[in-house]
Amino acid sequence: MQPTAPAAAPSAVESQRSSSLPPVGQLDAGRPLSGRERFFPEATDAQWNDWRWQFRNRVTTVDELVKLVPKLAPQAEMQREILRDFRMGIPPYYMALIDPDDLEDPILKHAAPLHGEYAFRDVGEEDPLGEEQYSPVPGITHRYPDRVLMVISNSCAIYCRYCTRKRIMYEDAVPDVEIDRMVDYIARTPAVRDVIVSGGDPLTYGTKKLESILAKLRAVPHLEIIRIGTRVPVSLPQRVDDELVEMLQKYHPLWINVHFNHPRELTPEAAAACDKLSRAGIPLNNQSVLLKGINDDVGIMRQLVTGLMKIRVRPYYLYQCDPVRGAEHFRTPISKGIEIIEGLRGHVSGLAIPTYVIDGPGGGGKIPVQPQYLLNYDPLRKKALLRNFQNRVFEYSEPDAAQAHSGELRPMRPSQAVPNANGAGHTDGKKTSNGSAPANGNGNGNGNGHATPNGNGTAKKTRVRADGQPVVGKSGWVHRGHSREERLQNAAGDGTRNAAEKRSTATPPPALDGAPATARPAAPRTRNAPGT
Repeated sequence: MQPTAPAAAPSAVESQRSSSLPPVGQLDAGRPLSGRERFFPEATDAQWNDWRWQFRNRVTTVDELVKLVPKLAPQAEMQREILRDFRMGIPPYYMALIDPDDLEDPILKHAAPLHGEYAFRDVGEEDPLGEEQYSPVPGITHRYPDRVLMVISNSCAIYCRYCTRKRIMYEDAVPDVEIDRMVDYIARTPAVRDVIVSGGDPLTYGTKKLESILAKLRAVPHLEIIRIGTRVPVSLPQRVDDELVEMLQKYHPLWINVHFNHPRELTPEAAAACDKLSRAGIPLNNQSVLLKGINDDVGIMRQLVTGLMKIRVRPYYLYQCDPVRGAEHFRTPISKGIEIIEGLRGHVSGLAIPTYVIDGPGGGGKIPVQPQYLLNYDPLRKKALLRNFQNRVFEYSEPDAAQAHSGELRPMRPSQAVPNANGAGHTDGKKTSNGSAPANGNGNGNGNGHATPNGNGTAKKTRVRADGQPVVGKSGWVHRGHSREERLQNAAGDGTRNAAEKRSTATPPPALDGAPATARPAAPRTRNAPGT
């Protein structure tokens, strides 16, 4: 490929392009050129949207890269040395996301060999995860009892500079005979119920070739789940066409793990590719790698995980960068990963929080590493001390079978109406909900009711139904009267006055900004609600 060098204005050839790009002389005044307009002005829509054209026209040499990003010229000789060991391949689509005026651009760091890779080219391991150590046949890694990794391709649309499989960065196709041996191993190993099809990138194969492999796998009776690991929706979304999607949905249950690392990769094209896969019934999970100078920031990771949720991709793993050769400059301290998870918990949905994992060196497998929320646990006393995302501390009581009652419904005693932080009564009436003031009441019961927060331990009067039985539920959201007539009467007589009183005396919610607990208003005393 001979890419066009960056230009300050559109070239004359642009007048021959399709109507999706403005012709010469009609660019908005002051609007900067898009990456496509700047780097590939001669590409037609038909070419740009053809994944084969994108694959054939990847930036693969230092000369091509320097023409597009002239600021890299001083590093050209170092880059040539790097490419003696490791390949480079950047599709035009992904190249168009790069800011050529910023050598700290996170997209550029993903794809281009830079000074850090040269400096650490001899630091690290070829196979840091010991994949070949656990390989019964070439291409298969069988580390876990019920699942295997199946590497069916050595080729990628883009060669990430931190890839743990940099040792297999070459373009030769895996021979069919090797793929057949991998399938044969799975077929004669009944314990295997789950296969991760990876590479390289499996989606760089043509659709028919990929289907032939999936069909062989699906014919194995004990194989339940097929997963595909791919970065194609991120780096080459044009590959996710109708033909591919129609083929994939024939081999359910099939899952796909994608690989977004930065919110700038969440483009409309990438979102459209993920949408096609989702509509075909394929669940999408995201595996990010924690990379110094790219996404080692709480704010960036919040943007990434919330953006992923918008396109129906669930954040799955956040990997610690492996100690692979030439990637030392991307590695962060473990404390950075814990800091990021801490910064997500409570500030985004639990669905959006990935599991931070470190792959044990030499084949130890994925080891989850999380912030410490369990501060103390005493199984004899059946007590636990817990910390929440605001650094507030709570004591939690485990169920005690010795205090179980006969099952007879009876009115709640005032001494049972002593709430702690989640509405469950303390056994001694003296424990505090957050380390500040004691909870109301002084009894020894274990009830889950609400107490009036007036400092004198007086509980609300127990409500009873018309038949004299006590009301089991304690929530004022549910029991607004014990019959339709009572509810209507209460609404007519007290509704206006009660609403006004509640507005004037409402307790504000606790602060969400991580300020010290003593500086926050007290949390409202409510029972736990599911789904929060």
